[in-house]
Amino acid sequence: MKIKGTTIICTKKNNQVAIGGDGQATFGDTVLKQSVSKIKRLYNDTIISGMAGSTADAFNLYEKFEAKLQKYQGIITRAAIEMARDWRTDKILRKLEAMMIVANKDHILLISGSGDVIEPDEPMIAIGSGGNYALSAGKALYYNTNLSAKEIVKKSLEIAGDICIYTNQNHTIETIG
Repeated sequence: MKIKGTTIICTKKNNQVAIGGDGQATFGDTVLKQSVSKIKRLYNDTIISGMAGSTADAFNLYEKFEAKLQKYQGIITRAAIEMARDWRTDKILRKLEAMMIVANKDHILLISGSGDVIEPDEPMIAIGSGGNYALSAGKALYYNTNLSAKEIVKKSLEIAGDICIYTNQNHTIETIG
């Protein structure tokens, strides 16, 4: 059995970038913890990130990504590409089961262990077991309301939490701008 389940969503609207995640950690059919923080600020608070996957893997990947940001002076795209390369080719990192969303005022990126660095066509992306629910809600809110990026993320997480059994209503949301 693995610890699984989370919802992370990130969007950019009107010069504000917001990322949020729920707080539930699940092991099989048991909720282990209601208040896990899966959102982190990086590189002098200029980058926000969220992680779906095991907690130990998340901390390891945050550390590695922060080191890449330091090495490449906060250039998020370069750091993400180098992180994905290491993640895919390193014997130990390759076994980590997680996905990351990282964002700054200019870019939203998904980084995966298969070597992917994806910048979505739309100013929104979501991951985790409740990711598709949050993404659907987020798109509807983005294109049909005047809500801010932070308000879209919050409402999307609430909707996902009402649908996905691996997502709760304990949210952490960070913004830039």
